[in-house]
Amino acid sequence: MHRATKIVATIGPASNTPEILLQMIQAGLDVVRLNFSHGTADDHRQRAEFVREAARQAGREVAIMADLQGPKIRVGKFENGKVLLVAGEPFILDADCELGNEQRAGLDYKDLPRDLKPGDVLLLNDGLIVLNVSRVIGNEIHTVVKIGGELSNNKGINRQGGGLSAPALTAKDMEDIRTAMSLGVDYVAVSFPKNATDMEMARQLANIAGAPFGIKPKMIAKIERAEAIPALQGILDASDGIMVARGDLAVEVGNAAVPALQKRMIRMARESNKFVITATQMMESMIYAPVPTRAEVSDVANAVLDGTDAVMLSAESAAGKYPVQTIETMAAICLEAEKSEQSELDKDFLDRTFTRIDQSIAMGALFTAYHLGAKAIVALTESGSTALWMSRHWTHVPIFALTPRVGSERAMALYRNVTSLHLDTNTNTDRDTALQQALETVVSKGYASRGDMVVLTVGEPMGQAGGTNTLKIVRVGEPY
Repeated sequence: MHRATKIVATIGPASNTPEILLQMIQAGLDVVRLNFSHGTADDHRQRAEFVREAARQAGREVAIMADLQGPKIRVGKFENGKVLLVAGEPFILDADCELGNEQRAGLDYKDLPRDLKPGDVLLLNDGLIVLNVSRVIGNEIHTVVKIGGELSNNKGINRQGGGLSAPALTAKDMEDIRTAMSLGVDYVAVSFPKNATDMEMARQLANIAGAPFGIKPKMIAKIERAEAIPALQGILDASDGIMVARGDLAVEVGNAAVPALQKRMIRMARESNKFVITATQMMESMIYAPVPTRAEVSDVANAVLDGTDAVMLSAESAAGKYPVQTIETMAAICLEAEKSEQSELDKDFLDRTFTRIDQSIAMGALFTAYHLGAKAIVALTESGSTALWMSRHWTHVPIFALTPRVGSERAMALYRNVTSLHLDTNTNTDRDTALQQALETVVSKGYASRGDMVVLTVGEPMGQAGGTNTLKIVRVGEPY
């Protein structure tokens, strides 16, 4: 069955072999995430090569996302690897400390003392440990443990309510961008952006680093800082898509605030013609268990019903025991949720104006396919913009985007309800020949059959990005 919602999966020790990757792609994987918080440049290079080879064997393009570490603020290392913090006891975070103990811990972000004042609340290890700041003396942050527990090497630190000044792009991120471009990645995910400027800077760096390789990656803003919420529209405008990164976001704004923020972010992204990924702990129990919890099933299904383009796996596929089964399960949940999703196309189009010809053709194709009950929409596209615009509205009519550009084919792997396919054309191919080839491709792959109504869109002259200007309605098998 045609699945509209895409699946992003992180690869790591449990999944970084060509054999497992091939099984994951066959199970429904659309986009591979390389987590630059872990591993060396050579590790990522080898994994990217494995992904491309597995995709070749599977017979379809799979996109690669480079996820930058960003300014993840962490405690340092401990003499014995970990300590036990007890509620009510004092504890010091010391920027000058080399090896921590039961009384103090070092910091990898040396400017943290400048960001804090008495009364601030610090959340460590994703909020499992809570410290109240009592005073700041030089490079020492004196705290009292509110909620204790085991604290081990390099665990993360957040300030409740956000407001830490660490820049979105570190020196490591800048080097990782250069590595990612040399690998030919399709997306770059920027961690902890606070505003549009952070995303504009990241895009500029990626475009410069990608120029020798002829690539301009799509930029994804990971929304995980409290400050990003009021700046969300600006961040959307400066990005190609966003990720609802519920882990650090929940630590900063509180768990209870995240579900409503998720719905708001997905709605805003779709209204802004941007794609959106929902991430963090979606199938967490499947790291160890062969089946998800009922709550996880509902979580994935609700993200689909919210209109997310993709759902994402992290440790489940990178380090879990069941990476292939997790993707199979997630795909089945998405399919079931999509069956019950209501189309509101007519409502979506009320009070809308379209000033671009190509966007008007895209919306006309959606409206026509929906009301005529077409089997499919077939869009010939260079850049993928036509398919993106169509995918912002749900119609239950699958969209097949055919392009001669491999980069566009991979980029569209994230767009909801879009199946991207390769179309061989050349500068001498006329419009009707290209449309006929596109129709034959869709039919040969079993997506349409004789007698089915299909809506086609194309641009003339061929080969120009943003040039879609023609809509055609045909029945498969009848004279063209």
